[in-house]
Amino acid sequence: MPIRQRILYRGHVQGVGFRVTCHSIAAGHEVGGHVRNLADGSVELVLEGETTEVQAVLAEVIERMEGHIREQLAESEAPRGDREFRIAR
Repeated sequence: MPIRQRILYRGHVQGVGFRVTCHSIAAGHEVGGHVRNLADGSVELVLEGETTEVQAVLAEVIERMEGHIREQLAESEAPRGDREFRIAR
């Protein structure tokens, strides 16, 4: 059963390769969604897929970017059927 998570990362998360890193991590998993910079300096990551896949991506993002993340806020959403992951502009 797929899930959808929207995570907002705050800290020094823009200009450090955060989006490219998320895209690279997601490419190794069966997830859809997107990552994008927001005007307030935060980064939004939306992931959709099986729970284990989404959790694996989130764990790796934390592991690789932990020095840049000061705060992370997550919320669940209804799945929309996203199958591809992209960097949104």
